[in-house]
Amino acid sequence: MASQLGKRYRCGKCGTEALCTKAGEGKLTCCDQEMEVQEAKAIPSSD
Repeated sequence: MASQLGKRYRCGKCGTEALCTKAGEGKLTCCDQEMEVQEAKAIPSSD
């Protein structure tokens, strides 16, 4: 999978996080494994 502009990636082994600032065909890797795309966190409502 290509790296996606504006997405945050996280290493499942050491916890390193990276922000993609330029999309491309490469894969982000850390600790000899592919980094996982982080999903957006929900903002709590202020009801």
